[in-house]
Amino acid sequence: MIYDFCVIGGGIVGLATATELLALRPQASLLLLEKEDAVGKHQTGHNSGVIHAGIYYAPGSLKARLCIEGARATKEFCDEHAIRYDTCGKLVVATNALEMKRADALHERATSNGLNLRPVGESELRELEPQIAGVGALLSPETAIVDYRDICRKMLSLLQAAGATIHFDETVDRIKETGSAVEIGSKGGTWQARQLVCCAGLQSDRLARMAGADISYRIVPFRGEYFRLPPRLNGIVSHLIYPVPDPDLPFLGIHLTRMIDGSVTLGPNAVLGLSREGYRKFSFNARDAADMIGFPGFWKLVMRHRRHAAHELANSLSKRGYLEECRKYCPTLDLADLMPYPAGIRAQAVTASGEAVHDFLFAETPRSLHVGNAPSPAATSAIPIGRMIASRCIQHIR
Repeated sequence: MIYDFCVIGGGIVGLATATELLALRPQASLLLLEKEDAVGKHQTGHNSGVIHAGIYYAPGSLKARLCIEGARATKEFCDEHAIRYDTCGKLVVATNALEMKRADALHERATSNGLNLRPVGESELRELEPQIAGVGALLSPETAIVDYRDICRKMLSLLQAAGATIHFDETVDRIKETGSAVEIGSKGGTWQARQLVCCAGLQSDRLARMAGADISYRIVPFRGEYFRLPPRLNGIVSHLIYPVPDPDLPFLGIHLTRMIDGSVTLGPNAVLGLSREGYRKFSFNARDAADMIGFPGFWKLVMRHRRHAAHELANSLSKRGYLEECRKYCPTLDLADLMPYPAGIRAQAVTASGEAVHDFLFAETPRSLHVGNAPSPAATSAIPIGRMIASRCIQHIR
């Protein structure tokens, strides 16, 4: 049998893409391959669960547009399928004059993106969040929280009801493209499809090269380490609390996040990983490390951000250093309040020139499309990303 579509990857982007393909072509045959035993096992299941409003992204960028569309679409999906979410809002907190200046610039950028962000003064910040210290803040009332694994499980059930073929525990190890189809193979079998979509996250560059796509980027894994506050502090904040980001750095910084189960987490930091799927501290994978170390762009990235990388590593090794990052805006926290919580790993595409790719990145061959970079807010943006990919695929097989 030759399937109309094959989607590799059971994270939220892969599931959203498969869902949109069958929405556009209800009679099409679709195969979804996932190497784990369930959906949402990697980036989707290890993030902060935030439905982002689109505050940080360059006006007119694909990232900004997809995030704004995605926030609306995600909430609509949750409403339609009775999935719980909470529009608790976010405060981006400035702790000094420099950060306040950056917050003003961030406000202008968000306004350019059509968002309704409200400046908050120091006294109002204390009223809104008595445990949070700052000289001012920006309030994003539309930011929400959800468990993206719930969304993934619902998308899976919709795919199954629509007749999709789902195979778990299938690690793709060969892709061969011909004039009329793509052959996809694993130890468990071989399949053919007219059009292939790879949403492979941490393995995306490898599958792109396997399919013959001409790419020059490489995935560099960054571990995001979290802590959880004890249950007695679940009410410490009523909003999400984010720091004002440094525009020269690729990541947002440690934040205080309410979770949909009522708990509160701290994190993540961003530490270079030596294993793409090694969630435990000090995890090492020889192939992953060799891929990274042998890539010139990695060294250029490290040199460009060496001070920040050293700072992040020091805070990873020192729980007290991590605490001090949090105490900048939540000074009442103590060392004993930082309880263990699972880490996540971000699949960051890096160019040969050492640039961390900030926007979504795609690669194509005649019969395959590869999501090469899906940075935060990919989970928020998954539904419009899936819609965009599905439209491209439909055009290819007309």
